[in-house]
Amino acid sequence: MPDENTHDAEDGDKDVATDGGMTDVEREQQIDYMDVEINLLKPATPFMRDHLRIIWIGFTIWVLTTFAPITATRLAPEIMTTQIPVIGFPLHYLLLAVVGPGAALVLSVWYARKRDQIDEKYGISQDVAEPEMTETVADDAAAADGGIGE
Repeated sequence: MPDENTHDAEDGDKDVATDGGMTDVEREQQIDYMDVEINLLKPATPFMRDHLRIIWIGFTIWVLTTFAPITATRLAPEIMTTQIPVIGFPLHYLLLAVVGPGAALVLSVWYARKRDQIDEKYGISQDVAEPEMTETVADDAAAADGGIGE
């Protein structure tokens, strides 16, 4: 039985974008996050994919800077403890005492900057607007703390 749908554009319109011609930002703004299933292995939105990529990169760097010196000391204790002194300390001590915490600090700054870049890319604002104080709100606040509202 022949297939009647040839999947070719009959009217010569071959430049139609499959995503409706929207940018990632426009698509992100139309998503209702209350209806989106969160799946860490297959993110549903471009924002989630970008954010998850940064999380996995940071996690990988953290694992390497935290567990590589421990593993290297376990596999080659002579080299890590006696053969390579750095500033008078064994290499494993320097890596665990300085590089590990230093890497965590650098990763924190890196993550904050990358997250700000993603937020800017998708038009997400972290500004929190303070509520305006009207006269009635100010009077109620004064009376609530034991004062007399006039």
